[in-house]
Amino acid sequence: MGSIDKFAKKWSPQDKESVWSKVKNRVAPPPPIRHRIAMALFKLKIQKNRMEYTLQRLENRGAQLFEKVVEAQIRKDTARATMYAAEVAEIRKVAKSIMSAIFALERISLRLETVRDVGDLVTALGPVVAVVKSVKSNLMGVMPEVAFELMEVDELLQSTVMELGEFTGVPVNQIIATDEARKVMEEAAAIAEQRMKEQFPEIPLGKDIALPEPPTAESGEH
Repeated sequence: MGSIDKFAKKWSPQDKESVWSKVKNRVAPPPPIRHRIAMALFKLKIQKNRMEYTLQRLENRGAQLFEKVVEAQIRKDTARATMYAAEVAEIRKVAKSIMSAIFALERISLRLETVRDVGDLVTALGPVVAVVKSVKSNLMGVMPEVAFELMEVDELLQSTVMELGEFTGVPVNQIIATDEARKVMEEAAAIAEQRMKEQFPEIPLGKDIALPEPPTAESGEH
């Protein structure tokens, strides 16, 4: 093809229309991307509801065990009080992880709602993907069934980010904003810590009751 033909093809009306379509699609995402974002929101809402249900059950169980700790202390049954207190401590740890995950998912769901309506995809989706990855990793040992479902959301959003990266020419590793995601996770953990104090009473340990120390690396080697 000669230089004149290349020039004509580059500046033909058909090519101008194609460029305009790309710009228009970036401002107002085409249905496939909108559909994927809506699907991600739906999946996140389902997992958030599952975690809230589990959190409520943990709160009820923690309250029951809390009363047993008090009763055992009144009877001066140190061994049983320590056992119940250890269970309460474990419940608190799991509940805090779930609560933090719930708050993080709430934040990114709001972000996805904005993406769906505004279309600022590249800027908005990066932190969302990073937060989903963090929440998925944190829940793997607490609620693996939710973690696996979030893996699907991660893959769904990741494919969208890759397509946007190809379209805009921005590398995927630059799109995924890990710094902002870390701030979201830290804020979620701080809110969870405050809510734990409100929803889960402190364990009433007596001077003869102490929770068992967590296993160390040395003890895990035996």
